[in-house]
Amino acid sequence: QVQLVESGGGLVQPGGSLRLSCVASGSIFDINAMAWYRQAPGEQRELVASITGDGRLNYADSVKGRFTISRDNGKNTVYLQMNSLKPEETAVYYCLDMLYETWGQGTQVTVSS
Repeated sequence: QVQLVESGGGLVQPGGSLRLSCVASGSIFDINAMAWYRQAPGEQRELVASITGDGRLNYADSVKGRFTISRDNGKNTVYLQMNSLKPEETAVYYCLDMLYETWGQGTQVTVSS
């Protein structure tokens, strides 16, 4: 059974940075494409970034140049480094194992002064 556990969310001021982590268990992690999504109140869940097993990257246009997705297969972990955060990026951020279509429980990111 695949399980994903996110961490690293919190309250940050506009322009600040956070790094989210997602630890996976129960799968052959290094071959799985992984992704980060976010969902703001009253909004649909949207793709933020994804990374394939061989390291190909994809980003939403709104985060290009500010966010970086990466993975450490030895630690079964995918990261999302978020810089220059904006208030409108306040949301619950979710990790997704794209092969097993399994979601984590989410971590809250609040960008506010």
